[in-house]
Amino acid sequence: MKRFIPFMKKDPVVPVIRLSGAIGSGRAGMSDAGLAPVIEKAFKMKPAAVALVINSPGGSPVQSSLIAARIRRLAQEHQVPVHAFVEDVAASGGYWLACAADEIWVDGASLVGSIGVIFASFGFSEVMARQGIERRVVTAGKSKSFADPFLPQKPEDIERLRAIQAPIHQAFIDHVTARRGSRLAEADLFNADIWVGQAAVDLGLVDGVAHLVPKLRSLYGEKLRLLPLGQRRSLISRLGLNVAQEALATLEERALWARFGL
Repeated sequence: MKRFIPFMKKDPVVPVIRLSGAIGSGRAGMSDAGLAPVIEKAFKMKPAAVALVINSPGGSPVQSSLIAARIRRLAQEHQVPVHAFVEDVAASGGYWLACAADEIWVDGASLVGSIGVIFASFGFSEVMARQGIERRVVTAGKSKSFADPFLPQKPEDIERLRAIQAPIHQAFIDHVTARRGSRLAEADLFNADIWVGQAAVDLGLVDGVAHLVPKLRSLYGEKLRLLPLGQRRSLISRLGLNVAQEALATLEERALWARFGL
C-alpha cells in the first residue's frame, strides 16, 4: 500500500529475469527479440537492481551478444546494478550472458566457463557409398558446398571453419575481458574449460558462492521485493503446434545440456 502514498519511502524492488535454456533465434531458444520486452520492462521499473537467474548451456553467439549488449546498455542508461545468479550451468553463451552482470554469483556445484566456439555435424559419406548412393552437387562458387555432411571431410573445409570460429572466439574473449577485467586470474581461461563453484571464484570468472534471496536481502534489505519476469512462449509453442520443429529444437537443446551431464 505504501507505494501508492506520496512521500513515503518505498521498499526496494528487484526484478528477477530468468534466462533458462539454449540460446538461439528459433522458437524454442532464448533470443534478443523474445527477451527484449522483459528486459526493457525490468529496467523501466526504477529498481534498486536487476537480477539475472541463468541456467544455460549456451547456443548462438550472436544472440548471446545481442542479449548481453541490451542488458548493458539499459543498465548504463538507468544507472542500475545487475547481479547474475547461476543455477546448474552458465557455459559458453550462458557465461556470455552472465558477464553482462556487474557481479556473478554461483552455487557451489554450478558449472561455469566453456569460453570457446564449437561447430558440430555428422558425416554420412561412407554410409552412402555402402548403399550405392551417389551425391551429385553443382554449385556456382567453389565454397558453396563446403562442410557438406554427405561428402568426405576436406582439410580445406576444416581450415575455413577454424577461420570462421577465430573471430567469434576473439569476440567472446574480448567481452569476458572487458567485463571481468582485473578480477580474472592470469591462467589460461579461454580454452573452453569448465570450472565448478569455488574454482570459478578463485579464477575470477565469478564473484562468489551465494544464492539469490539471501544475497539480495543482504545487499538491499529485508524489505526487498522480488518480481519474477520471464520470456513468454509463443501461442504456437504453448498449444503444441508444429510438433516436428518443436521436437527437433528439443533434441538440439538436449544435446547442449548433455555436454554437461545434465
